[in-house]
Amino acid sequence: MDLFLHEAAARIGADDVLSKIDALMDWNSFLPILRRGLGRSGIGPQGYDPLVLFKCLLVGQWHGLSDPKLERALKVRLDFMLFCGLDLHASVPDETTHCRFRNALVRGGVYDELLAEVCRQIEAHGLKLKEAEAAIIDATLIAAAARPRTHIDAPQDRAEDRAEDGAREGTPDDPPEVSPDGAQLHFSADPDARWVKKGRKSTLGYKGFARCDEEGFIDKVHTTPANAAESPEFATMIAGAKAQRVLADKAYASKANRQMLRGKYRDGILRKAARGRPLRQSEKRFNRLISKRRFRIEQTFGTMKRLFGLQRARYFGRARVHAQMVMAAIAQNLLKAANRITLNPQTPAIA
Repeated sequence: MDLFLHEAAARIGADDVLSKIDALMDWNSFLPILRRGLGRSGIGPQGYDPLVLFKCLLVGQWHGLSDPKLERALKVRLDFMLFCGLDLHASVPDETTHCRFRNALVRGGVYDELLAEVCRQIEAHGLKLKEAEAAIIDATLIAAAARPRTHIDAPQDRAEDRAEDGAREGTPDDPPEVSPDGAQLHFSADPDARWVKKGRKSTLGYKGFARCDEEGFIDKVHTTPANAAESPEFATMIAGAKAQRVLADKAYASKANRQMLRGKYRDGILRKAARGRPLRQSEKRFNRLISKRRFRIEQTFGTMKRLFGLQRARYFGRARVHAQMVMAAIAQNLLKAANRITLNPQTPAIA
């Protein structure tokens, strides 16, 4: 079996992205967080190693796999086996195990701690700046996992709508809602998703907030229903920022938000014109300079949506969607760190 693993590792090669990430991270540092999230007493039969299951979740997020497809891939993909610590004679976690493990971490509320640990280790390797010049804040829309109901069914005709891991269904007694397009919704399969209208397009779902540095590493995420205003979430997003300046678009331009920055961070919120008070030339130049630096947050959203499936929620409920966004942020950070290793062979992360 050791010969098989040796030959498999040689065939995959050290330049494989998963191999680089596996060598980069100190996985034992995640164990206390995972155990705290699972809340196990340690009494009774032992299940799968939490690190193995966590790595399986990362692989599923990295490749956009559903739980059944992840179970199948772990049986046949050599690179997945090596990364997750599985071999030919070991049993492979089934789809139910992945689902229960993910939901246990959601209940334990440890996903943000996992993201923080990833950022800490990337900083320790010198691949991410500990004290960035700027922290960039923005939000993006995430469509709900299921389409809304646009008509009222009789109680006996209602089918059970479930997400991948069995999210709670709406009840017949829920009050009707009205979409921005005027459609009456009796109840939604996702109880936390809400409507928002942007331009001519209406979306039922969530709003995902992220904070990144000028290199594109994400160190904080936050999730709200889609109809939540962005400006009131500013205090949450700047909490704990390690930067000299905070950059944000006009959605955050308010006296209250600028007051929060005073004495802590330099103000990088775009200036906003008001009725009867157009922007001065100096404010227009300021906006152009800030806009040239804010593009990085848009790139991170693009990566999370294009590569890691964040354009649409995979689960029901704000907490589960937040977990999905955290996992996408972790995958994005690890991808960027792996690319840094390729570009800079002398980095201590190789050792």
